[in-house]
Amino acid sequence: MSKDQEKLVEALKGQQEEVKVMHQLLGEQQGELLHQQRDILAQQRKMQYYIEQVKAQYSMLLDTVKQMSMQNLQEELDSHREILSEPSGPRRVQQALSLHKVDMEASVMEVGHSLVTCGRCDPEEYCDFRSGHPRCEKCTVCPAGFFLVAQCSVHTDRICQDRDECLELADLCADEHKCVNTPGGFRCQGMTERDAKAGMCGHDYFYNLEMDECRACAECEGQPVRSPCTFRTDTVCSGPSVGDSVLSLSWTGDASLPDTKGHRVNLTSPGVQLVIQAGQHSSLASAEDGRLVMKKHGLIWLEQSLSVNHGCRSFLQVSLRVNTSDGSQSQYLSGIRIEQQEVRSFQGVSISSVAEVAPGHMISTSLWSANRNCNQSNEGLRLYDRSASSLSLMWLSHDTGAVAMTADATLSAHYNTNHRPVFRISTTSDPYVVVLTHDGRGIRFAESGTVRFVFQQALYSMGQACVSEGFQMLAYLSRNGTVVELCRTFKSGVNYRDTSISLSGATEVGSGDTLAFEILSPAQCNVRFFSDDTGISGLSLVWVPAAISASIYASVAQSGLRSGAVRNKPLFFHQTSSQVFQMGLSGEESAKPSQDFVFREGGTASVALDLKLIHSCSLLKVTLLRLNDLLRPGAGLEAKGARPIPLAQQVGGQMPDGSQWASLSLRASFQVYNGTTVFFTLDCVRGRVNQVSHHAESGVSVLWVAA
Repeated sequence: MSKDQEKLVEALKGQQEEVKVMHQLLGEQQGELLHQQRDILAQQRKMQYYIEQVKAQYSMLLDTVKQMSMQNLQEELDSHREILSEPSGPRRVQQALSLHKVDMEASVMEVGHSLVTCGRCDPEEYCDFRSGHPRCEKCTVCPAGFFLVAQCSVHTDRICQDRDECLELADLCADEHKCVNTPGGFRCQGMTERDAKAGMCGHDYFYNLEMDECRACAECEGQPVRSPCTFRTDTVCSGPSVGDSVLSLSWTGDASLPDTKGHRVNLTSPGVQLVIQAGQHSSLASAEDGRLVMKKHGLIWLEQSLSVNHGCRSFLQVSLRVNTSDGSQSQYLSGIRIEQQEVRSFQGVSISSVAEVAPGHMISTSLWSANRNCNQSNEGLRLYDRSASSLSLMWLSHDTGAVAMTADATLSAHYNTNHRPVFRISTTSDPYVVVLTHDGRGIRFAESGTVRFVFQQALYSMGQACVSEGFQMLAYLSRNGTVVELCRTFKSGVNYRDTSISLSGATEVGSGDTLAFEILSPAQCNVRFFSDDTGISGLSLVWVPAAISASIYASVAQSGLRSGAVRNKPLFFHQTSSQVFQMGLSGEESAKPSQDFVFREGGTASVALDLKLIHSCSLLKVTLLRLNDLLRPGAGLEAKGARPIPLAQQVGGQMPDGSQWASLSLRASFQVYNGTTVFFTLDCVRGRVNQVSHHAESGVSVLWVAA
């Protein structure tokens, strides 16, 4: 029994020691808490002192404004003393007093609102300060499946909250299925298409098979309904009527060398800026000080075709750049390198890119060379004076839901044969719709739509095989485990020279599809691929929802190929992609090739043509022409019988020595209407065309977006 008592006493002593330690820790924590409270009180005193200082300064400012106004008023009264003796004197002095009162109130209001620099925004816009430069932004429209929390005000955007259908609606997924809320909808785990057809999604929701969930039906907001919401499809609204917001537009212009009046043109970095001239006056963009100034928010797809004759060593680079209105931010959009050739002739290059713009953003084009000795005169550097616009763009409103993305290719590496580039996304307007694959070699799409893309790669080739056989770049689409080649382009090689290869196309994509690229190099050809921050190696891509877009692809027809002394002869094509309602080749129901591309619905079109051929021409021209639009708004019958109008033109020179093939590319964007017809012509000056490849290297892709 004594042993148990001893153990109990020892346990009590141990507990007393623990209590002492806890008391000590508690005392230390209380001391720290008191110290923190003292710091908080000191900070509150400082804050109160600063507030009193601000109040005092504000009072002094108001007193100064009032004194200045009263002093001016006193001077005015002194000047009107003689007027008081007149019959109308008191009334005139009262008017002066009222005027000075208004001036004083305006001065005070100006002091209070000196930081607001947005100006007047539209009723459906708010002043956004997040970027550090205040600008008017469109108020967010709550999508289907979301409810309004707070209205759009002068300085704040509209706030939308996702509706939790699983909490609001009882027995939504039945007992055997678990309900999971998703943005704009909900998912019933284990749900099948048969369950959706039986009405499990409920009223005002449809079953999205690709996302495997129920989505809220869209609301047309006063517009006519083209097709109502069903258990499998969303609501389709009729297009905007005349006077409503426009979804897409086009702009065309030209770019030329500056008039130096006999002085040398400085082509070293940053080079010489080309002078952009407006081909038309519009509310979309204008040419100011040699730059293209945007007037609308949205996405733009730029297309530029240049024919350059230069004598610079190594290479000459063409670059597209975008600047903000205040010049605080500048970004290269794209770049193309034009190699030096032994034979001084014109070289045709096409450069494309995508950008997200706001009013005041400026687009510029420049030429520059890495060689410091490349300060040529106007006679040493020439641009071909073409008969059509060299610069065009397609503008897409944010209302379209289009997504823009740019990605840079990885840095230089040595390869002997084929090369699959690895990308790193630099900008994207929606990382959900367009994402990279796990290895970075492909672009995956989360939703169905239509895509216009361009991939440009700078390279340095070594070996005679590079010259004779050249390079091929191809784009292919992976869908459900099947790889399909979309299009390809050819570029004749050079020996120990810098050059670029570029491929542009358009295709329809579905959920889960992957777009990838590959460059095919001949054997015994050593190639080094380059990349930097000037856009010489990168991918530009714009995705447009399938409801307002379409695309087709047509290859050069094998029958009726032009050869010999070809002078302004039309090219014939055979459509290889599926038929769409919005456009197609004339007589597409027959197996015969056709030269005319016919549009059946108004909108904006973007075309990209690639030709691979053998010729001995001093100049080779390919021109895109449009027939008269008899059905477009404002067109009269007097236009019938007029000559076709050139929309775009590309010019190339002689074939490189030792090369088996040559290539020429043309890209352009333009407005179309119901009945618009376009076609391509080929013109060989002083020479003959021996052969035009009718395989995948020669074809045209067309993207159409509703207006």
